[in-house]
Amino acid sequence: MSAKRILTTHAGSLPRPRRLVELYADRISGAVVDNAELVREAEAATRWVVERQREAGIDIPSDGEQLREAFFLYVQRRMTGFSGVWQRPARTELDDYPEFAAQLRNAEARKIAVSNRVPPKATGPVGYSDPEANLAELDTFAAALKEAGGDFTDAFMTAPSPGIVATAMKNEFYASEDDYLDALSEALRVEYEAAHQYGYLLQIDAPDLAMERHFSYADQSLNTFVDFVERVIIRINAAVRNVPRERIRLHVCWGNYESPHDKDVALEAILPALLQADVGAFLLPFANPRHQHEIKLFRDAPLRAGQSLIVGVIDTQTAFVEHPETIADRLERAAEMVGDPNRIQAGTDCGFDTSAGMGRLTADVVWAKLKAMKDGAELASSRLF
Repeated sequence: MSAKRILTTHAGSLPRPRRLVELYADRISGAVVDNAELVREAEAATRWVVERQREAGIDIPSDGEQLREAFFLYVQRRMTGFSGVWQRPARTELDDYPEFAAQLRNAEARKIAVSNRVPPKATGPVGYSDPEANLAELDTFAAALKEAGGDFTDAFMTAPSPGIVATAMKNEFYASEDDYLDALSEALRVEYEAAHQYGYLLQIDAPDLAMERHFSYADQSLNTFVDFVERVIIRINAAVRNVPRERIRLHVCWGNYESPHDKDVALEAILPALLQADVGAFLLPFANPRHQHEIKLFRDAPLRAGQSLIVGVIDTQTAFVEHPETIADRLERAAEMVGDPNRIQAGTDCGFDTSAGMGRLTADVVWAKLKAMKDGAELASSRLF
């Protein structure tokens, strides 16, 4: 929770340098890459994004996920049980917009990037097999923080929810989805606990808890989807049993891409289930034009004691640099809805490069947006405290 002012943070992924993107894209396509070069580029990129966050005035930074090709795909390299590929179902909102869908496909086909739409499948027992890679990532971040200096309030590491891995990396081994979720949550627990042991806040990235309504559950009832959300929350709670609640944040979103988003499930339908998560903070997207209004739900759906809300005040899908006054207005409204400015922080709607090369914004725009967020948080703090 904040004290005396509104702290600034973001959702995790940050722009990757072009050479790093090329290496990740080559590797995912099956080409042989120089792993030593990839590591050098990723470590240098981590130092770069940490320093840029310091310059922008971010209080709680991340490593920008520079040592990962995408926010969940990387687990196939640290876990057993995955092989092959499959085609993720298309998001159903695009069925109503064939012209837009065609334009989107053409644009993505021209990109040098890592696609998360053709992920591997679970074809054997899932287990965590490469803790050394995880520890190397944690060490790289620690070194970058030390090099950047002591201006940060805290720092966070991301890890995917068992639900996004279960829905994106199709189960072809376990007898049931619940069995698959159980195995994933136990494997991911390694990363959850390691982040805490290193002193970082743990952020669990769970777009599945909203986005999968119009992906995997598009043809099923809302109740069936909410049941899925509840089952994932149960697994998250089990997986974080050894991490103090106040050191955990849960990020939920409807998909980090520009499109109509008019098939997004209403936050009101899933919020009661989300609030059962045993976490200290929720990071939700309230800057985008589809979900801005839903901040009002927190007037009647109070957080539990000790919990806070990280308010998405920066839209990661537009190059418009938000005016600090706009950011301040959003934060002041959130403080009114939550009832206490000490219980809100400023954040972004989602990451800026959730899969390497797929981010819409150039790095210079990203740093300007983060600086504007800092300025807006200072304005709001001057009025609220």
